[in-house]
Amino acid sequence: MNVRLYGAIEEIPGIQQRFIAKLKKLGIRTALDLLMHFPTRYEDWREVARIADLKSGDEKTIRGLIQNSNQTRAWKRRMTITEILVGDESGSIRAVWFNQPYIGKMLQPGKEISVAGKVTLKKNELLFSNPRFELITKKGPTKHTGRIVPVYPETRGLTSKGIRFLIEPLLRELPRLEEFIPEDVLSEFDLPEINDALHSIHFPEKLDEALRAKKRFAFQDLFLLQLRNAYERRSLVEQEAPAIDWDHELLSKYVSYLPFELTDSQRKSLHEVLGDISKSHPMNRLLQGDVGSGKTAVAGIAALITAENGFQSAFMAPTEILARQHYKTFQKLFGEFDGGIGLLLSKEARAFHSEGLEEKTTKTKLLDDVYAGKILILVGTHALIEKNVEFRELGLVVIDEQHRFGVKQRAELSHGMKLVPHFLSMSATPIPRTLMMTVFGNLDVSLITELPKGRKKIITKVVDPVNREKAYAFIRGEVRKGRQVYVICPRIETPEENPNGEKSAWDDVKAVKAEYEKLDKKVFPDLRVGVLHGKLKSAEKDDVMRKFANGEIDLLVSTTVVEVGVDVPNATIMMIEGAERFGLAQLYQLRGRVGRSEKQSFCFLFSESNSLFSKQRLEALLKAQNSFELAEMDLEIRGPGEFLGQMQSGMPDSAMLAIQNPELLKSAKDTAEKTLSDDPDLEKHLAIKKRLDQFSEEIHLE
Repeated sequence: MNVRLYGAIEEIPGIQQRFIAKLKKLGIRTALDLLMHFPTRYEDWREVARIADLKSGDEKTIRGLIQNSNQTRAWKRRMTITEILVGDESGSIRAVWFNQPYIGKMLQPGKEISVAGKVTLKKNELLFSNPRFELITKKGPTKHTGRIVPVYPETRGLTSKGIRFLIEPLLRELPRLEEFIPEDVLSEFDLPEINDALHSIHFPEKLDEALRAKKRFAFQDLFLLQLRNAYERRSLVEQEAPAIDWDHELLSKYVSYLPFELTDSQRKSLHEVLGDISKSHPMNRLLQGDVGSGKTAVAGIAALITAENGFQSAFMAPTEILARQHYKTFQKLFGEFDGGIGLLLSKEARAFHSEGLEEKTTKTKLLDDVYAGKILILVGTHALIEKNVEFRELGLVVIDEQHRFGVKQRAELSHGMKLVPHFLSMSATPIPRTLMMTVFGNLDVSLITELPKGRKKIITKVVDPVNREKAYAFIRGEVRKGRQVYVICPRIETPEENPNGEKSAWDDVKAVKAEYEKLDKKVFPDLRVGVLHGKLKSAEKDDVMRKFANGEIDLLVSTTVVEVGVDVPNATIMMIEGAERFGLAQLYQLRGRVGRSEKQSFCFLFSESNSLFSKQRLEALLKAQNSFELAEMDLEIRGPGEFLGQMQSGMPDSAMLAIQNPELLKSAKDTAEKTLSDDPDLEKHLAIKKRLDQFSEEIHLE
């Protein structure tokens, strides 16, 4: 097998075309990505038992010959049932699979098979139901049974079994990876060499081998993160940025534009931002605050002061809905500004000048005005970093909810200008302090911890099923007062029965389409009900949100696509179905979609779980004063693994273990500091330097 580590997965011999798209869905684009696709857990099937010794409830592996096989179709339940009888020298046992018709041809009498699973008792007979299996060949040891078996993150059509089939030959045939962690460091922290660690993490002989390998890769990513953060800080200090002059008179002028008074934490954050942009090296700051806390106002004033100095600002949002919202916010807050504010989307261009003069323009005209310096603030999505967008003099870049916007993307925006723009990232994602220090250690952080003055605290209630009708009556009363309502559901469609004929945990979850039909036809036939979900086309989503924002829809049934969405001050009720299915941080952000005006807002949490765990989590939402406090509670209640599953992708998973293992983080940080102290340019550690360059590319990929 002749495969390059950084070669595309299409180059790997034997990978079927149908798997390529599925691998890419898992973020796997190269041979190395596939090797670095680590198991989330392991199943221990090492114990091989004699069939005669099996008891109900045993979880074991057996080996034997297929004595007979049969495949039938259960027409009532619309499923295929595949059944075999497996025998060894001590006895025989049945194994049954549901809705896997393709395995019938494989499981023919006379073939030797290894079966692993839980033994169940049905009608006084022991059997395996939907067990793992593999046919035994002379080619080598078993991969999926009779050993410690890795279980990977999967996607529809690509199971852990398929991933094991792909990884095993790759591990065997690929050239050895270059070790970049010095031998004395490996020895000091008892870490395996990189190639040994790769074998141990995918196919361990013992569980402690897998744990040592996980520790090694966690240390590796933490070490590289600390080096990357230190390097980025140093490179920014060495670069030149425009020094933006400001004084209190100028600041007061722009603050007076605002139709509200800044909170203390807004003022503090604004002074931190202005202090940074007044320096001649680039700002690199993260502005964190709850949904509706006024981050845009802080960033907007910084942009106006930047414009006063003759420099332009770029505001980049993750979605077109949010970009439009920022643009409208600037119109509303800074209507007296005459420096030109533009909106650039994939199929839309707008420009706004003072005194309400807005014009729908062409992209070509808008880009010409940006290049000529007639537009001093440009709002958009990733369209802003396309090659045809050229700024005259870019002074400030503001990114909303995009932590992974790195040095490379900043360079694309400034297109080789002499001066590097200042950089401000805004986020409403609650991030625990430990993770903040680990992953975003290259950023200075400003926190907005208060909501704007005059906002009332959202009244939050957990609603029992018996009180559902009362909640509906209350909602109808609020709509009659002219208010609007969000109804959030976790799923889009009602799931089908799974192959075993059993209902999955999702079967009780409210589906958006079903909920929409119920509310529209039965519960609120007199109200205007709309529906919004991720399967709608962008234009359809925009149309629904526009109607809701304009008051043409009373009640909007939606998935979490509304989590980062348009600002509708008239929406005062957030009703969340299946609340126990959401992460706390997600619930907090959803709740933040209401309470955007001086009107009293409400959040109703409908939960159909009586578990102590669910109650604990929902109580935490009722108690938390702000999202930062909530993030720490969420982390404590759910544990690092599940908490991190809700985090944005793009950061190395093993580095996230810092939360779980602060000692490992300290070791990695100390090692990085010592390495750079002894060798600032890594000239004596070229292997580290090479790997660091690759790592920085990886974590900035969108």
